[in-house]
Amino acid sequence: MADASFDVVVETDRQEVDNAINQAAKEVAQRFDFKGTNAEIGWSGEQILIMATSEERVLAALDVLRDKLVRRKVSLKALDFDQPKPAGGNMYRLEIDLVHGIPSDKAKALVKALKTAGLKKVQAAIQGDQLRVTGKSKDDLQQAQALLREHDQDLPLKFTNYR
Repeated sequence: MADASFDVVVETDRQEVDNAINQAAKEVAQRFDFKGTNAEIGWSGEQILIMATSEERVLAALDVLRDKLVRRKVSLKALDFDQPKPAGGNMYRLEIDLVHGIPSDKAKALVKALKTAGLKKVQAAIQGDQLRVTGKSKDDLQQAQALLREHDQDLPLKFTNYR
């Protein structure tokens, strides 16, 4: 019998993120507490950009965006950002990157977690920005998935290509 396998990837559904951004921008434009703050949420290339006249309003707009992302079942672990920064003209900006792919240091940590867990019949291999996990039985692979969910390295892991 051939080995069973699955891939561990980090990817975000860009269409769902786009829909969440549009909903959040609409809500920010209509809410009374955002009146006069020039608050905006939108794409800036591959990043999400939030701008407003104060740091507090930027963070409030971020909360609105997070709420919309959660309702669309997009993991908040996919967002990578720092603190709002001043952006000339009495404005503050927050740039948010979407996480794509597993960084090599975190991939090595995931492989190490699988090896130290004592799953003898499961092997993991780093393939670019994803992991391929193979094993003799599907039961072993399900144990590996549960272990990876526990040690997710703050990444929105998805399991694909299950064979």
